[in-house]
Amino acid sequence: MHWIPVGASIFASNIGSGHFIGLAGFGAASGIGVSVFELNAVFALILLGWVFVPVYMSAGVFTMPEYLNRRFGGQRIRIYLAVLALLLSVFTKISADLYAGAVFIERSLGWNLYVSVILLLGIAALFTIAGGLTAVIWTNFVETCIMVIGAASLLIMGVVKVGSFSTISQRFMQAAPNTTIFEQYHSSQNQTSSYLQCGYPPKNSLHLIRSADDSQLPWPGVFFGLTVTSIWYWCTDQVIVQRALAAKSLTHAKAGTILTGFLKILPMWLLVVPGMIARILFPDTVACADPESCMAACGQKNGCTNIAYPTLVLELMPTGARGLMLAVMMAALMSSLTSVFNSSSTLFTMDIWLKIRSKASQIELMIVGRLFVLFMVGIGIAWIPIVKNFSELFNYIQTVQSFLSPPICAVYLLAILWKRINEKGAFCGLVIGLLIGLVRFIWEYSYEKPICGEVDERPAIIKNFHYLHFGMLLFAIVCIITTVVSLLTEPIDENKLHRLTFWTRYSTEENKDDFEDNTKFDAPARESVDDEVIPWYTKGLQWICGIEKQKAPSVNDEELNSAKSKSGSLDESPFWKKMCNIGAGALLVMSAFIWGFFR
Repeated sequence: MHWIPVGASIFASNIGSGHFIGLAGFGAASGIGVSVFELNAVFALILLGWVFVPVYMSAGVFTMPEYLNRRFGGQRIRIYLAVLALLLSVFTKISADLYAGAVFIERSLGWNLYVSVILLLGIAALFTIAGGLTAVIWTNFVETCIMVIGAASLLIMGVVKVGSFSTISQRFMQAAPNTTIFEQYHSSQNQTSSYLQCGYPPKNSLHLIRSADDSQLPWPGVFFGLTVTSIWYWCTDQVIVQRALAAKSLTHAKAGTILTGFLKILPMWLLVVPGMIARILFPDTVACADPESCMAACGQKNGCTNIAYPTLVLELMPTGARGLMLAVMMAALMSSLTSVFNSSSTLFTMDIWLKIRSKASQIELMIVGRLFVLFMVGIGIAWIPIVKNFSELFNYIQTVQSFLSPPICAVYLLAILWKRINEKGAFCGLVIGLLIGLVRFIWEYSYEKPICGEVDERPAIIKNFHYLHFGMLLFAIVCIITTVVSLLTEPIDENKLHRLTFWTRYSTEENKDDFEDNTKFDAPARESVDDEVIPWYTKGLQWICGIEKQKAPSVNDEELNSAKSKSGSLDESPFWKKMCNIGAGALLVMSAFIWGFFR
């Protein structure tokens, strides 16, 4: 693919309904600070194009588990990654996306939250079974254009309504629900200061870099802890990386990441600022502080900032444009849900179920995959009440990722940058890191977060140890464990590491005793179904399970080797290589300027 659709597709794969709800809601609650999540991605995208993609291409791999298979050998790490991917899908993607989509439907149609969730699941299931929603790169490109145009239009309408850009910051700092502040003024002195703080935005709302003890975005966590989760997401997540690997050359992959980097600067203006405008225009609902007002406004006692963006869409945009924006959000949500359903089903059946039942037929795999999707959906729905407790959806997503993703980031970085890391060290680091992250995850959500003004009785390690700081600590622990175990055990023969690390990516030697041959297991062949000889009820079951009559694709070794050789070429035109370097430098300079200007 050309660099333009590659960059747009990466951006569209990242931005979904959760971002529209989450970024705007966080912006309505505490100003422009949430933009650090978008700006931090710029650095990770440069790493993707200049460090990670060259290694993936030189290794000739198409998936992330395949890379670790070739780098380390064995099946343990592959199964680990499958399990962790499923956990992250349930607790961040499925539950958060369902909730975000339900908020849109709830606000626009006035339906109950769980009725909206069931509707979304029904439509997503219909699309998945019928195959009517095919996620292709050009579709993402068109979707990106529509999202940017629609969000820009809403921003302009909001700015015109408020007055101008120069008045937004001034009016935002004064945007508070009048009734809440007045009613609590007659309470005791301590309660007065607490509720006044709840009603008004934080004093540092217009700054990106905040104090080290800030309760929301401490600067050490932003610069270091957030970088860990960014590298995990942008450089090792299959959905993102596969789009970079779809580029026709390394130069196009680099240019695509640069384009995505420039697009990632836009959400600060297209999503965060509209959230701030929503608070200015609708302070009594979006910025409600006391439980009674919030319950009346959005049905939640701990805040209503999540309704900021849909409220702005419904109140400011004309009917036609409003319908288009809601359709775009629903399309992004459906694409995300069906992609998660399909990838989760594949992960479970191919990486876990086939290890339990190696002789399973295709029909069995399809039925097991569909049943597992239903199981995941059930957990996702059961988890929605937890998600609802977070008045800032984006904050919840980043919290879960900081608990579970640092071990993966640590192992991938060490695997790519240091030849001495072996399979035993990587597996020990991943397992211990997962256990530590799960302990914090379970411990964190065993307590209900107090609403503003209530006494926080949670343990100090929960309420005072920020999740971004925890991500830093977990990353360091996994790096130490992986390094120590690797140094204490036998190293991998260097003849097996050609083109598998950053320092050996240009090697022309063949790997000896390649791990790849030792890690394959045979998937069952595609089964041909004869519609004329099977009962109608069997055909119906097979249709539901996605089984169709067709021949399995035939690819011989020569064609496969040719494809891998082409995908693994790191040749670049000197001129375009220089242009990519200039573009990356310009992107980093622009990002640094924004950091400095809004520090």
